Amino acid sequence: MHTEDTPFEPTDNLPERREFFRIEDRIGLEVRKLSHSAEFSDNPFNDDHIETLKADFRRLDQDIKSQLASLADQDRLLTGLVKSLNGKLDTLARIMAFQQNPLQPEDWQDVTLSEGGLAFSGSPQAWQTGDKLAVRMTLPPELFQPRAVAQVLDVQATETGGARVHTGFIQIQDGDRQQIARHVMRWQIRQRQKE
Repeated sequence: MHTEDTPFEPTDNLPERREFFRIEDRIGLEVRKLSHSAEFSDNPFNDDHIETLKADFRRLDQDIKSQLASLADQDRLLTGLVKSLNGKLDTLARIMAFQQNPLQPEDWQDVTLSEGGLAFSGSPQAWQTGDKLAVRMTLPPELFQPRAVAQVLDVQATETGGARVHTGFIQIQDGDRQQIARHVMRWQIRQRQKE
């Protein structure tokens, strides 16, 4: 079941008021608390060594997409084949990246996720309202890894002695937000198919 989500709505970088759909899902979640002076570009996940490769990958992906647009007018069958091969390579690249840096079992947890933010379980002492966090998510089954800077909006104690940490994204690239939106949409489709 999905519900409209306004508590996670980021207000700093969205000029118009938007509402998001949120889902309850199990994802890979890596969270690092940022110091007040730190920027997200300071690489909180220590993966500078692959940033150049990722930039090349994005450039090549854009080249393919622009060439596919002109090819589509000439040969639909070939265009379909190239799209399929491109998708297959994308999936293979994600699998290889994931296998080289596997998440530990404790990195997988139940979250509430939307385009505007996420809520996760944590220690009540670890997080305070206003904290800024670097967040990297791994969204199955596609293994997309969107990143964001989130701000803690609320920390609610749970009956088990833990806390539910509610955050809103305050800095996220459009491509990462689109990955989350596609993941939410696919999750909703899978839920409808189960019914």
